[in-house]
Amino acid sequence: MAGAKDIRSLGKIADLVEELKQRKIPVVHERATVSEIVDAFVASHHSRILYVVDDDGRLRGVISLGNLVRHVFLLYHGPSIDTGSLISMVVSETAEHFMQREPLFTVGSEDIEDVLERMIKKNVKEIPILDDEKRVVADLTMIDLLKHYKYVKGPDIS
Repeated sequence: MAGAKDIRSLGKIADLVEELKQRKIPVVHERATVSEIVDAFVASHHSRILYVVDDDGRLRGVISLGNLVRHVFLLYHGPSIDTGSLISMVVSETAEHFMQREPLFTVGSEDIEDVLERMIKKNVKEIPILDDEKRVVADLTMIDLLKHYKYVKGPDIS
């Protein structure tokens, strides 16, 4: 990566929002069932995170693909699982039960380099972009940031 002094010209998150809004945001309602959560992951071609929202579209939390896989495929984790109680648990759970609360997020006014540093520090590869009312307006992945960095810095970024 280029020297730290070269990073301070990547712009604002708002510079990326219009392009990122072109793809479907991977959201699910907080009362979504496990089946609906699975469907949302299947429909999301670029993300391994679902953003959990309330009735007004405000961010409540996130669900990682890893957490869902551990739950859905719990039966494969050990022979001592009672299938009846597992099925009962699977059909009664909602997105609110799976979600991680207080996830990392960004807003349009933030500097891209500050968001990038936070994502790297927390080892987070995807975050939602929120508006002033905490509604998810787009999502940002590390791939998006790599693409933007290469665009800003030119083809030779070594």
